Formats: sequence, structure tokens, C-alpha cells
Amino acid sequence: MKYRILHYGEEPLKKVSEPVNDIDNDIKILVKDMFETMYAANGVGLAAPQIGKNIRVVVIDCGDDPLAMINPSIIKKKGKEKGPEGCLSFPGLSENVIRATNVVAEYIDPEDGELYEVEAEGLLARAIQHEIDHLNGIVFVDRMPEARRSQIKNELDIIKRGGSLRSETEEEEETDDSLFEAR
Repeated sequence: MKYRILHYGEEPLKKVSEPVNDIDNDIKILVKDMFETMYAANGVGLAAPQIGKNIRVVVIDCGDDPLAMINPSIIKKKGKEKGPEGCLSFPGLSENVIRATNVVAEYIDPEDGELYEVEAEGLLARAIQHEIDHLNGIVFVDRMPEARRSQIKNELDIIKRGGSLRSETEEEEETDDSLFEAR
């Protein structure tokens, strides 16, 4: 089932999410639905708060192996880089954000319930940091300098009202099923 993705300003995006204590069939179905929702929106990551569920569940697919993470946490960070970042909860907005270049994250796999570590760099490292921020009630614009947030206030207000910064052409392309190939 595809969920509606919440926009900036909606309350669940600012709440700290609760840990998942039991990986039952409902959690497995939620993970499947989150992947479906993320792919339909042409995203690379989605956190449960973005669909109104304040639990610590994240899905990511940067083009290699899809990754579903229950109760993820970053245990090591290395390096720093400024790079472009977007978010499904901020349609059409892309801004530079400083993130660690390399991370090691710990998480529970929803399929087998086992604890794993993933070492990541590049886009995957950025996506893991971004999605874990969502679980902590932090959105990527919170990582930007206050001066830059003031400069894009009008754009943020449009998104807060449920709008998008994408052109009509971009939105039409998004609904073209041929663009949603499995990664």
C-alpha cells in the first residue's frame, strides 16, 4: 500500500520516534509499503515519520542493495563534506548540507531480526544520516545555517501549505510508471 508522504510543517516530522520492540508481520508489511511509497515518489530513502508513523523504521535504496533498518543508530562518523540534499517531504527543494563522509550504522534487519552493521560512504552515508535524523525529529533544513533558511522562507512556506517547488513537467514525469523501475 502506498502512503501519502507528509510535507514539512506536519507534526509527526518534528517528533522523536519510538523504538520498535517487536518485529511482527505488521512491521514487515510496513517496510514493504515504505519501499513501495519511496519508489513511487522516486526517492532514495524514507523514514516512518514521513508517512505519519513515529517509529524507528527506515528504508533506503541508492541503487545497489535495498536496505531496511529497524532501530538504526550511527556508531561512527568520519570526515565532513557539504553536498546537495533533497527530501520527499520537501518536494522540489534541494540545498547543501554538511554531513559526515563515512558512517558506520547499526540496525536490526526486519527479515531475520538480527543486528547488523553497515559501513557507508558517499550517497549511502548521506542517506543513512538523513533518514536517522527524521527518526530524531530533525529535517534537513534544520542542518542549514539560519541565514540560508531565512533566504528560502517563501519556498518553505509553499511546502508547508502542501505545495511543491517542482514544475508541472517534473510532477507529470513522476507519475509516469515507466520511470519507477526497480533499483
